[in-house]
Amino acid sequence: MTRVSTNGNFQSALLSLMTAQSRAQQAQERIDSEKIATDMAGYGRGAEQLTSLTSTQARLDGFITTGKAVAARLSAQDLAMTRINEGGTGAREAIANSLAAGSITNLMTELGLQYQTVQGGLNAQHQGSYLFAGGQGDVAPAKAATMADLATAPSTASTFANDTLKQKSRIDEKTTVETGFLASDIGGPLTEVFRNIQAFQNGAAVTVNGVTYTPAGAGTLTGQPNADVTAFLKAQLAELDKANTGLTNQTAKNGLMQNHVEAALDSQQGQQTALQKLMQDKTGYDPARAITDLQQAQVAIQASAQVINSLRNTSLLDLLR
Repeated sequence: MTRVSTNGNFQSALLSLMTAQSRAQQAQERIDSEKIATDMAGYGRGAEQLTSLTSTQARLDGFITTGKAVAARLSAQDLAMTRINEGGTGAREAIANSLAAGSITNLMTELGLQYQTVQGGLNAQHQGSYLFAGGQGDVAPAKAATMADLATAPSTASTFANDTLKQKSRIDEKTTVETGFLASDIGGPLTEVFRNIQAFQNGAAVTVNGVTYTPAGAGTLTGQPNADVTAFLKAQLAELDKANTGLTNQTAKNGLMQNHVEAALDSQQGQQTALQKLMQDKTGYDPARAITDLQQAQVAIQASAQVINSLRNTSLLDLLR
């Protein structure tokens, strides 16, 4: 037989009130967050699966962030390589046009400007670091500021300050790609041509593919070119063609990596969207249902409060009299 007492009724009514308040608070949290719970404990047995999904989402977010950074760097490298190619192509056109015109009076001036374009591309920066410097991004890789500086250097290799470390990037769980290029690799052949031309202009003999070209003296690259000067410049045209072709191949390689990284990013962003939908299905709570729950809890609170208020004015002693 259940014992009836004023104190017991108060406790029962108070428990109902606290339960209703707890339900109201939970419903309000669900309205605010649109989620079933605000922590993993609130998901019960589903918490383990949600933890796994959250971990996967974090890894995807990391790869997407890395992929965007790599894509931005590759885009900057493409612009820099295009600039270097413009310098190499411009140098070839300058020599070819001068020979066709029969006058090379302004050739060295124009070549100096084209070298500035090449050097600017080799020393291009991205987010404060030199793109083609290898592992030491704070050091400009192309040290020779002018063609005159090239000619005084002991070798073409000595005009580059980059190391041999090419940047690598991990773009997904199983793929790591080499996304870096070195200034000495992409600009070395072109720099060699500019250096040889300046050395010839200074009066030094230059050997190209086993053939030695000896100028009559310093300053011979001006006026109307003689047979020896013409032969030397044509040899340099052939070297420029090789260098420009090699640079085009490097630029194409950079473009292929851009496509690969963009494809990986598209795939990861698609996975991220699908994962977010799955997470929403697992954690989301219908706002309309939450509002209904809140309204029901508020009604329960009011009812419990009314019961407590009634019990305050009621005593079993009245019934025993």
